[in-house]
Amino acid sequence: MREEETLARRTALAVLGAGLVAGCSTYGGGTNGTSAPAPAAGSGTELGAAGDVPVGGGKVFADKQVVVTQPAAGTFAAFSAICTHQGCAVDAVADGTINCPCHGSKFKIADGSVAAGPANQPLERKTVTVTGGKITLA
Repeated sequence: MREEETLARRTALAVLGAGLVAGCSTYGGGTNGTSAPAPAAGSGTELGAAGDVPVGGGKVFADKQVVVTQPAAGTFAAFSAICTHQGCAVDAVADGTINCPCHGSKFKIADGSVAAGPANQPLERKTVTVTGGKITLA
């Protein structure tokens, strides 16, 4: 191969590589590139009616990847709906636990701590407010 061809190929590869790196750096910001910008102060995402979350139980808002519980009347807690074991989505709240269908992990509705493994880390806490009977994710 001639020296000019080699130089042209190296230049083309360098430009292509730089473009790929620049393109990848445009996205992300989180550890897996799926983070969204934080909501503006005072704004939030309405999840639903507080009346839909039973006392001593909870409700999974799958489209928002959040589970909201009400361990005692008027006390609401919220957690990520993503199991800390292998990233499956929890799908039910029953008998005082938030339950993952993939491997059977269970988390306590009061604080998201592990009630039964194989998960060994609690669910990530989320912040919600309840105003006018509506639950809002901060």
